[in-house]
Amino acid sequence: MPFYLLTAIFEHMKTGWKIFATLLVSISFNPLGQAQESDNENGIKTVEKLQTLSAQENVNEKTLNPEISKKKVYVIPVRNDIMPPILYIIRRGIKEAMEAEADCVIIDMDTNGGRVDITEEIFDIINKFKGKTITYVNKDAYSAGAFIAVSTEQIYMAPESVIGAAAPIMMSPTGGASQLPSTMEAKMNSAIRAKIRTQAEKNGYAVDVIEAMVDKSKTLEREGKIICSEGEILTLTNVEAETKYGDNSTPLLSSGTVESIDALIKLLGYPDGQRVDIKPLGAEELGSWIATISPLLLLIGIAGLYIEFKTPGFGVFGAIGIVALVIYFFGGYVSGLAGIEWVGIFLLGIILVAIEIFVIPGTLIVGVCGVACIFISMIMGMTDLYPNLPWFAPATTEEGAPPIEGIDFAMPDFSKPLRDISIAILLSIPVIFGLAKWLPNSKYLAQLGSVSSVSGVESIAAMAARIESKQNQIGTTTTPLNPGGKALFGDDLCSVITQGEMIESGTSVKVIGNSGSDLVVVAT
Repeated sequence: MPFYLLTAIFEHMKTGWKIFATLLVSISFNPLGQAQESDNENGIKTVEKLQTLSAQENVNEKTLNPEISKKKVYVIPVRNDIMPPILYIIRRGIKEAMEAEADCVIIDMDTNGGRVDITEEIFDIINKFKGKTITYVNKDAYSAGAFIAVSTEQIYMAPESVIGAAAPIMMSPTGGASQLPSTMEAKMNSAIRAKIRTQAEKNGYAVDVIEAMVDKSKTLEREGKIICSEGEILTLTNVEAETKYGDNSTPLLSSGTVESIDALIKLLGYPDGQRVDIKPLGAEELGSWIATISPLLLLIGIAGLYIEFKTPGFGVFGAIGIVALVIYFFGGYVSGLAGIEWVGIFLLGIILVAIEIFVIPGTLIVGVCGVACIFISMIMGMTDLYPNLPWFAPATTEEGAPPIEGIDFAMPDFSKPLRDISIAILLSIPVIFGLAKWLPNSKYLAQLGSVSSVSGVESIAAMAARIESKQNQIGTTTTPLNPGGKALFGDDLCSVITQGEMIESGTSVKVIGNSGSDLVVVAT
């Protein structure tokens, strides 16, 4: 396909679909290893072009469309403690801002602090956004909240707001705070100071101010005035934080006091900009639980679909399997990991597998494509993907500069979804083996199947009687058996399967048993 036509299609896709299309394009080149080396190079170049196309197309759209060129400011609320739900909100907000090519992100901060490990993840997420990053302390920014504020380029504060008190504490088993042992406190302080120091240096904040918030052994002094004495932890009001010192009149920490977010947006130079507020979904807490039990959800999904394929009609097990997998994908969406488009790719895979089994058995290629869609969607649905950010570093030009100035890259971390899927597959092996032994003799399943016959679906008992009546019958294959397919026994067209051998269409076969609802046949 010509590259100009490929790009015309590609530029209208959402990010998730672009990634899926890129994977398909990369697979489509030399699928059987028959092309020459030059074709390999063409395939690699095409994928590289698709990686950087998103940034280029957004620039073109902004030039052509005045509405798109309107400045966009995204406001991300940070309320309550810095825990996984807050991480999910920030991650989703940053990704939406990157997708929209926003000019500025404002963190609307009001928190008492939280977990250090979550704070470090938030550092990485904020740093992926290439526009302007601002923290608005909308009352309190204690502990981890102060750390996150320092990871943005500027800090503004509301009237009567406070920032600081960032010394680490240890949570007791009952949920309260307790004092760290002296050795552990020294180690924690050293590690945290190093991490926050890198953020302060990157964004131009005074390192000694930040360290005084963490380490009570530090003294903070400006122009002969003791701001924080040894043995105390620095906490600043909005007035103290914006006080200027030195010949350059450098503010201590804050760039100024602003009445509201709207006033801040005007102050930043976006009076006519489009404000976009990220709204919490209300299910972020649920998302953290889903992430914990995701291997179990995959196991339930696999087992439920296995039982469904082994029983006639559509029943409760298929519904349970699908619901479990939908919850799995919903957890990824709530967590801000990936878009809902991967659910569509998963459903496409299910449809292709169903077509392979029920419509055109024995073709293999449709089923393989379906399984590939299912596997890819399960991985990508729980992979942290960032819009308009290539997976690999763009190739440099002859002058040594990247082809698109300012474009970063981030290789996705596939470890968690691969781990979850591996656990689910390993656990599903004994589960499926047990179900294969239990299903044929299950009275409960037979009763469940007889209920479905009320709606016109064949019951378990009726299916067993039909299979029994076909034992030792001779029929003729109507499709190739590879090893599954169709065969005609009298006037009945039945799904059949061999013991592994391939049988051509029009061959006489004999029924020697069954595998679920499929008749097992051999050539006569």
